Amino acid sequence: MESSNPARAVKDAVGNAAEKVADVLTPDVPGAPGSAPPPLEEPTTPHDPLPPKKEQGAPETVTPTGARTGVPKTAKGQQGAYLTTANGTRLRDTDHSLKAGPRGPILLQDHHFREKITHFDHERIPERVVHARGTGAHGVFTGYGTAERLTTAGFLAKGRETEVFVRFSTVLGSRGSADTVRDTRGFATKFYTDEGTFDLVGNNMPVFFIQDAIKFPDIIHAGKPHPDREIPQAQSAHDTFWDFVSLHTEAQHHTIWNMSDRGIPRSYRTMEGFGVHTFRLVNAAGETVLVKFHWKPKLGVHSLTWEEAQMLNGFDPDFHRRDLYDAIEAGAFPEWELGIQVFPDTPEETFAGIDLLDPTKIVPEELAEVQPVGRLVLNRTPTNFFAETEQVAFHLGHLPPGIDVTNDPLLQGRLFSYLDTQLTRLAGPNFTQIPINRPHAAVNDMLRDGFHQQAVHAGVAPYRPNTLDGGNPFPAGPDDHPFVDVPVTVAEAPKVRASPASFDDHFSQARLFWLSMSPVEKEHIVRAYAFELGKCYHQAIKERQLRALANIDPVLCAQVAAGLGLPAPQPSEPLAEVAPSPALSQLGREWPSDGRTVGIVVDADSDPDGVGQVRRAVFSAGMVPLLVAAHGGTVDGMPVQRSFATARSVEFDALLLAGAPAPAPDALPAWDDKAGAPGAPGIDPRVLLMVQECWRHAKVIGAWGPGVAVLERAGVAGTPGVVTSGTGGEVLDAVQRLMAAHRVWDRFPASIA
Repeated sequence: MESSNPARAVKDAVGNAAEKVADVLTPDVPGAPGSAPPPLEEPTTPHDPLPPKKEQGAPETVTPTGARTGVPKTAKGQQGAYLTTANGTRLRDTDHSLKAGPRGPILLQDHHFREKITHFDHERIPERVVHARGTGAHGVFTGYGTAERLTTAGFLAKGRETEVFVRFSTVLGSRGSADTVRDTRGFATKFYTDEGTFDLVGNNMPVFFIQDAIKFPDIIHAGKPHPDREIPQAQSAHDTFWDFVSLHTEAQHHTIWNMSDRGIPRSYRTMEGFGVHTFRLVNAAGETVLVKFHWKPKLGVHSLTWEEAQMLNGFDPDFHRRDLYDAIEAGAFPEWELGIQVFPDTPEETFAGIDLLDPTKIVPEELAEVQPVGRLVLNRTPTNFFAETEQVAFHLGHLPPGIDVTNDPLLQGRLFSYLDTQLTRLAGPNFTQIPINRPHAAVNDMLRDGFHQQAVHAGVAPYRPNTLDGGNPFPAGPDDHPFVDVPVTVAEAPKVRASPASFDDHFSQARLFWLSMSPVEKEHIVRAYAFELGKCYHQAIKERQLRALANIDPVLCAQVAAGLGLPAPQPSEPLAEVAPSPALSQLGREWPSDGRTVGIVVDADSDPDGVGQVRRAVFSAGMVPLLVAAHGGTVDGMPVQRSFATARSVEFDALLLAGAPAPAPDALPAWDDKAGAPGAPGIDPRVLLMVQECWRHAKVIGAWGPGVAVLERAGVAGTPGVVTSGTGGEVLDAVQRLMAAHRVWDRFPASIA
């Protein structure tokens, strides 16, 4: 059986067994690496390349100047049945270089060797300075029409569908770092509108560390690995980061978001997204409003526990990538609503006393509700990661008519930086001609030549005005829906290097965030601060950050100080009087379980009919069941996806026990370190370890039949969120209800109010 896709292999093997048909015809478990199962022997009969997998997409086949070609998207991939050079000459051998005899030196005339090695030597391009680690997916955005009175942006019109590509990322780590580190996540969306590309380049947190873009190199240099040792990778738990944020206290609001559960999301599918900055919308009458963009996930906002995040960094450093791809392959398409907070466009550019140009501030949703304006669904994975996810280029200056920028000083700097960075990373100014970046609107820009020019421009007059090309291209008139820079009046002021006085408040909104958290979330924030500061070498940095925490909240400061074994300082300024914003908490609501993973532990004594029914019910609920057994293969005709040796609790959102497996032959510490975990007589210690880990990570656990004995042996029977019943169906029903809240925090009473 092929371990890469056991479900399909089982279907082939037992297709004639009528009594097993119901189990076999359930959907495939996602994760197959190719579009067809591989044969045992190497194929020798030439045939065309296999098609992409059913869930894979590719950039639209448009020309470098935006014309749709009608050519299939697969036309951009490799063609023909035979191996060729880059110029299309067929080759008969690529396993041996051309030598002067079998034992002689390689000959300089070996053009195939030189082409192959030279291209290989240049396969890598510079990774992004920030957001290097990421993944992406294709999808479609559908406008609701609710913003038509506010903006002329056509992609927001009712029923208008626009193709998109979304890239999620971490900020600090290199391209090869792990997914589940504590960090801010990028949430960048490229809308291929028929009025030009719109790039909404945001994060999963609504604020940033700095107010002015001139400080961007400082915060990133502080957060990156130390330049002498190049460690630690993809972490903020080190001296240079905390040295900077404890001195540059405008970073404190973003820092507390990072220390919250938002810094370790369960999935890209369960992240909010924010445009961070305030933008300006303009309607057909020329009227303007200020807005902030929000992405609201259909599945709610959920996070990992800190122990889960650390385990996953070793067990599956690609966890978030795999989760996104598997969900799309399984048909559990990730979905968000795009919403806007709307504010009057006044000369002060403030709302409820909050400066809308300060990117370290939010406007609580209780003061300005988020109004839905459209829906995003991601339904296709990339066909080629490098060509699409790695080469996609975002720029905040890619704006459609009806959307304009404001004078937010961080936004203004990003308008330069995002364009400038592509010149080196993508080797020149023609990066918009790379297939993933090509506009889906007609392009006539008078830009010419440069590295990697792919358009073949006609005419002789790429300038204006001209008569030699008949005057083309012509300026768009008012009725042609051009982009218009909103004529905002700039107040008379001297040229200075300064920020407005309203930017001086660095602690009130960090306090707002803290007071808005549930007791459980507060405990997680305290533990995060204590862990990160505990990793710092210098005592002075820890003490300085405690001073900042004292200006946020005395309970927060005292708890972190206790974790560090240091005295808690007193505030250096009066504590802000703020009202909590319940919308900032992740807890207290219920959400769909689409795309969740359910582990089902089985053994030879498990009831096959009951397991089969539960497995089908999990699939029907839009979730993915993974059977876990002592070894691979099948159990009563059903495919086993994980063995006790390969499984770990962090893969599962819930765990079901349909059996009480005895120790397997490989349950030896010399073979599997997990087998050395404390056990109980008659139960495989690795199963007990899974149960105990799921329990302390506040996950729902269910058991029926022999599986109930495992809960009793593990000492968790009867505790909150641990379900037992007479049948697997009854257990699954109860488990699903509990999964709606994501975790069972009632299991662990909080010590902070």
